[in-house]
Amino acid sequence: MNSPIRKLAVFCGSASPPDPRYCDLARNVGAELARAGIGVVYGGGRLGLMGALADGALEAGGEVIGVIPEAMVSREVANRNCTELRVVANMHARKAQFTELSDGFLTLPGGVGTMDELWEAISWAQLGYHTKPVGLLNSFGFYDGLLAFTRHMVDTGFIRPAHARILIAEHELDMLIERMEAYEPHQPIFQMKASDL
Repeated sequence: MNSPIRKLAVFCGSASPPDPRYCDLARNVGAELARAGIGVVYGGGRLGLMGALADGALEAGGEVIGVIPEAMVSREVANRNCTELRVVANMHARKAQFTELSDGFLTLPGGVGTMDELWEAISWAQLGYHTKPVGLLNSFGFYDGLLAFTRHMVDTGFIRPAHARILIAEHELDMLIERMEAYEPHQPIFQMKASDL
């Protein structure tokens, strides 16, 4: 069993969808993580689900570390209320900080940027760049299609059996955290023989 999770990199959208459930979800997740003693590492923005996540965690007394590229700071979307706000050169540096600072990755609903972060976390786990759990909170069935497509990639052989359980998906946060803390790292590609690939 892995060590308890003390900080999670949380990926989520910077948009505010018309359906208020999404921002409410992010705020509640931030608060629940704070109450569980889990710090939030996130994209450092004050808008959309990102801002709601940070607000929820801060209001509940939690630690919030924002990591934001310089270009976004100049556009005035940085959340200056974070416990700590780290300004980095670019998106690559931001994702490297997410990996360095966290004990795992949690994905909430979001768009293209959120998908980029999620898939990189999975890809890096497959390769062996990290051995941290990658969780997906599938609230409101938002990721049903993504999970079906992931199963399709497994069934067709594009995701190896050894890596089929990297992505941990649940509808409820407490169950997801429990499974993430129990995550056993798989055999990474870097340790496989050519005949296994």
